[in-house]
Amino acid sequence: METKKIAIIGASKGIGLALAQQLAELGHEVYATYAKTAPSLQHHNITWQQLDVLAPTPLEWPEILDGLVYCPGTIALKPFNRFSPTDFQTDYQLQVLGAIQSIQTALPALKKSVQASIVLFSTVAVQQGLPFHSLVSASKGAIEGLTRALAAELAPKIRVNAIAPSLTNTPLAENLLNSDAKREANAARHPLKRVGEAADIAHMAAFLLSDQASWISGQILHVDGGISSLRV
Repeated sequence: METKKIAIIGASKGIGLALAQQLAELGHEVYATYAKTAPSLQHHNITWQQLDVLAPTPLEWPEILDGLVYCPGTIALKPFNRFSPTDFQTDYQLQVLGAIQSIQTALPALKKSVQASIVLFSTVAVQQGLPFHSLVSASKGAIEGLTRALAAELAPKIRVNAIAPSLTNTPLAENLLNSDAKREANAARHPLKRVGEAADIAHMAAFLLSDQASWISGQILHVDGGISSLRV
């Protein structure tokens, strides 16, 4: 297996952290960022740097990058009329403009790779249509459009895909899974009868970064326990 150099924006917890650990253990060089608190995970293949994606500072990238993953996100669920336009603007800045700035910053290094891969994150709520999800669906809908547009523009050397998970057991979803009753109810909603784990989503991201996915681009891949397409 060829060793790759991969940048993960927002790798201090949740899916980003699980992915950083998976890639490092596979022997890849990981350039990972955190927003405030340095993660406890230390590995000789991981280089940590602090980054506020809303006020980006220069990062120390390698000259060549083979992959970029943008993980920062939020989950704010409430009725549409309780969100202000400012709420939508703030969420868009984090989830969309942050991704755009990260990609633009990394693009010169990605273009020097033999074949690079960008992985973004959407949500099952974009195509499923779920109540109280207007904020996240608006931002992630933009991510899905960006994914397809960039996949077309950057082909054939850079592949661009997005993963659309359902509810996943990460710190972002803590309020939705902080009791046995909530965990059981949310698991029951999914045909596979469990909520996702960070490792489930990280495995898909690692696959999309690998040469095994070299003929996949412009796709929104649903890793969601079957909830987006199955009725059982």
